[in-house]
Amino acid sequence: MHINASAIEKVILFGDSLMAGYGLPKEHHLSLVLESNLVRSGLNIKVINGSVSGSTSSGGLNRAEWSLSEPGIDLIILGLGANDMLRGIQPDETERNLEEIIKIANNKKIKIIIAGMVAPTTHGTKYKKNFDAIYPKLSKKYNLPLIPFLLEGVALDPNLNQQDGIHPNKAGTIVISNTIQDIISKNY
Repeated sequence: MHINASAIEKVILFGDSLMAGYGLPKEHHLSLVLESNLVRSGLNIKVINGSVSGSTSSGGLNRAEWSLSEPGIDLIILGLGANDMLRGIQPDETERNLEEIIKIANNKKIKIIIAGMVAPTTHGTKYKKNFDAIYPKLSKKYNLPLIPFLLEGVALDPNLNQQDGIHPNKAGTIVISNTIQDIISKNY
């Protein structure tokens, strides 16, 4: 299936440091890598970096109305929750915040792709089970395309991460860009 290029002209990445390009020079930020890949595949799609390092789902909700008011945004890649998980914020609170962001995007007629996160067992297996369930649950409830795990193929691979073992490096960013490009292609 190909993208109906006229359907999507402006995409906003709405996440935290994992999508913001933390620790990387600007030309290796996900927004620019994704945009040049889309352009290379013949699509004139602008990608905006609406991600803020350190952002939690509540931080995202606080800036969603403003960020999504930029004219002409057709699609949001919603990738928040990693910082909630690191802080042990209760999964139902994270879910509520993400749901509010989805509602704001829906009200503005912006299409949504959810990028999921997976929790380690640091906060216990019950926490992990509840946290991991947030993304598939919201995807089903609102009938949204889902990237089950944004860092699929990147997490825990030292060749694809910076020295902190958490943030994708240049090569890891390319993998994430391909993941996002694939889901855009499959759905639009």
